Amino acid sequence: MAALSISFIVGVIGNIISILVFLSPITTFRGIVKKKATENFKGLPYICTLLSTSLWTYYGLLKPGGILIVTVNGAGAILQVIYVTLYIIYAPRDSKIKHLKLAGILNVGFYGAVLLITLLATHGSLRLTVVGFICAGFTLGMYGAPLGAMKNVVVTKSVEYMPFMLTFFLFLNGGIWSVYSLLIKDFFIGVPNAIGFGLGSVQLIMYIIYNNKSKAKKLSMVKLEEEGSAHLVHGTVEMDKYNEEMKIKKERSLHKIWSLPKPTVLRQLSLQKIVKSHSMNVDSLPLSTEDDDVENQNQNLVNNIKHLPR
Repeated sequence: MAALSISFIVGVIGNIISILVFLSPITTFRGIVKKKATENFKGLPYICTLLSTSLWTYYGLLKPGGILIVTVNGAGAILQVIYVTLYIIYAPRDSKIKHLKLAGILNVGFYGAVLLITLLATHGSLRLTVVGFICAGFTLGMYGAPLGAMKNVVVTKSVEYMPFMLTFFLFLNGGIWSVYSLLIKDFFIGVPNAIGFGLGSVQLIMYIIYNNKSKAKKLSMVKLEEEGSAHLVHGTVEMDKYNEEMKIKKERSLHKIWSLPKPTVLRQLSLQKIVKSHSMNVDSLPLSTEDDDVENQNQNLVNNIKHLPR
């Protein structure tokens, strides 16, 4: 009786922690919805978790006294459906098609096949054993799916795409369900969760290491930005100085131009020269008075032509 009470309490604690695990991606998906882009976040962990929670819900329904397994995994399956849907909505076209195919194959095709085969081809304890092995395998997949995020952390040397809350609660979840499995002697629950506890420990260590490196990298970037700003300010000052010098030179050039004779004076001098030149030419020629008529002028012209040497 005491053992049953302890296992129930541990199971309730396991339910609470698991629900927190399932709720931890809310911050991630809030950012995805806000940015309308999935960026470098992976959708595979949510698809695998949806399949795992669906299978564990089925296992809890088959197992006598498995109500705590049903409650936690039923709630988890509902949340995973929401996450997968949001991911597919905001994923790029190629990624959208890829994850739709994966969700269809795993969460519809495979899960439906497990239900049909176990319900039609197995009975009693054999059915529970088959479903237990399948659940254990996919729980390992759920814990192993973040390995992709771990690889991304190593490559980018940044923990930006490995959320701390998810990592931390996966660590706690694996530990508490490992204890629960020992109390009820269910190794289908125990083995994958013990491995998940180990993987969670590794992820926490990686987070601590690369979070410090990420902070150092950000500090160096801030320093570079500050140095760049200082260079920019210095360059701006130099440019202002250059512009001021060019302005002074331009003013001096304009002053020289303004000191030259004005165009009106030049035009008057030129006009006087032209008039004087024409006046000299006109004075050198015989001019007729205004009273001379046209016939006299023509007669003079004829006489002049006659006296020209032939």
